[in-house]
Amino acid sequence: MKPCNPEDTASCARISEMLARIGDKWTLLVIRALGAQPLRFNALKRNIGDISQKMLASTLRNLERDGFVTRTVTPLTPPQVDYALTDLGRDLLGPVAALADWTVRNSERIEASRARFDGRMAAE
Repeated sequence: MKPCNPEDTASCARISEMLARIGDKWTLLVIRALGAQPLRFNALKRNIGDISQKMLASTLRNLERDGFVTRTVTPLTPPQVDYALTDLGRDLLGPVAALADWTVRNSERIEASRARFDGRMAAE
């Protein structure tokens, strides 16, 4: 990807908009959760943890709109709804997984840095 050229405001706007979408906490967690297999709404909610039903529904709707996720309704009683990554979503999974792995590997270093910083700020 080319870096954002400040003179190309259209490209910068697209990059900014997409980074805001995929950089969202819940988006990253949903993409990562769906990486292994399609999931139903409640299984996805359990997998992610501390997300409200409303926020998960909104995140899934936005991901479907952007082409990262498909929603398949099976006409049963009650209807069964499955969510899965599209080809575009699976393409995004690589960088998302890499970011998640990086976070796990470096979380202790980040916490130590925060503690040092907070200690300096408290002493001032």
